[in-house]
Amino acid sequence: MAIAIRYFTKFGHSAKMAEIIGQATGTKLEPISVPISEPVDTLYLGCGVMLGKISAEMTRFIKTLTPDTVKRVICFGSCAIIKSPVPQMRTLLKLQNLQVDEKSFTCKGSMGPLHAGHPNKSDLENLREFVQTTL
Repeated sequence: MAIAIRYFTKFGHSAKMAEIIGQATGTKLEPISVPISEPVDTLYLGCGVMLGKISAEMTRFIKTLTPDTVKRVICFGSCAIIKSPVPQMRTLLKLQNLQVDEKSFTCKGSMGPLHAGHPNKSDLENLREFVQTTL
């Protein structure tokens, strides 16, 4: 099974999370600046939220994806104020006619003193366990 991991990070939270997914799957993680060049069965795709929205960079990346190159997407992310970046990602992915797994992972992300230290060790261990349920 071909797996890819792509993420967008502004403060390092999504990169930390992508590292855990990479370790759990044995897959190289790459930022969204690296396109999906070969077909993959599963794409783990993650980002955070800034001012209530996912980044324009993530939106542009999602628009490059097609069902011919990506069979299934599993979303992950972190946020400090809103509940999750996943619904925004899921909406855009479905507009691309991509199969988006119902399973997703979100944890708190720090924003200054708000949720300081997140994603923390416990969050990352929960993510590792989550990934095992998706393989």
